Amino acid sequence: MKLSLLGLVASATASLAFGQLEIRANSSIYTNPILNQTAADPWVIRHGDYYYMTYTTGSNNLTLLRSSVLTDWNSAATKLILSPPPGLPYSTDIWAPELHQINNAWYIIFTATPDSDNPSPQDTMYCPYDCPALNHRMFVLENNASDPFSGSFSFKGMLDTYDQFAIDGTYFQHASGLYHVYSCWETAHAAWPSNLCITKLANPWTVSSNFSDRQVISTPSEPWEKTPYGRQLNDRLSSNEGPEQLVNNATGQNFIVYSAARSDNRNYCLGRLELVGPDPMNQQDWVKDTAGCVFYQNPMESAYGVGHASFTTSPDGSEDWIVYHGMLDPTDGWSARTIRTQRFGWNAGDGTPVFPRPGYGPYQVPSGQD
Repeated sequence: MKLSLLGLVASATASLAFGQLEIRANSSIYTNPILNQTAADPWVIRHGDYYYMTYTTGSNNLTLLRSSVLTDWNSAATKLILSPPPGLPYSTDIWAPELHQINNAWYIIFTATPDSDNPSPQDTMYCPYDCPALNHRMFVLENNASDPFSGSFSFKGMLDTYDQFAIDGTYFQHASGLYHVYSCWETAHAAWPSNLCITKLANPWTVSSNFSDRQVISTPSEPWEKTPYGRQLNDRLSSNEGPEQLVNNATGQNFIVYSAARSDNRNYCLGRLELVGPDPMNQQDWVKDTAGCVFYQNPMESAYGVGHASFTTSPDGSEDWIVYHGMLDPTDGWSARTIRTQRFGWNAGDGTPVFPRPGYGPYQVPSGQD
């Protein structure tokens, strides 16, 4: 990778192509990845003068990072939030933690399992396919401090997913209430496909929907949501996961941007749902963009397996940024994932997000970043 003026100009040209502002004079530059270690499922939120990030560490813990800049986390302050002892329902395989501020409190929602993805044969014999994640469930921590680096997080409980597989849960905040959106199976032992389910919450740790009210709002029905692409033999490795709420603040439109296909594969990408009606619990109020992935691999820059994104803004609030993981060498699978970030824009015609092609840069740093 060469850092050159030509590359910077090319980056600026690409930004103009999807409706962003021209390159700022005398701006600093950065390159991807923004954290020089294996890491996946990044979640970034800005609060006050800092960005906070948490991600799948691969070490059975929850760690929170704090940085004054979005584009370099290598010297960020770190705080260990949770390192559970053995024997708990959430002791192993802690994945996809997210930090949310709701009603002046901080919540971390995450998925974990008690068995290191090695469930009992007495359980897995009911699965039509291999089902190592059978016992993954969703859990919630709470911190009432003014910022998440102060105070401590306490365990609030397990979110009710009806004693069924649940991973990659997120909060969907809407005028009609608070919702839990997560990756689910149709039945307790289905194993595949992974769908997107939604339930209503009474508070960030309590589900108010009963099982019959749970709604499946997306299934991996499109060729690009399957592994390999267009798989027809069966639903194995067909996946919708990693849902994240994205709001167009200019128009008020609500989207869920989710990950599709297989997370250890080069074809992993992002899809998009839009809430076009008033009720998030009504399947018919959601519309999927079926044209294809909205953010996907860029082989010309060796950027593969791009997915599981979160969204934040520049320090001055004038720009929108996507934070995601990707691979340089997809043959290394999950261990190849690193965290990257890029600026994105909006379609002036229909208000949908317009994502750039993933790459390594150089890119200009966020507006307002020192």
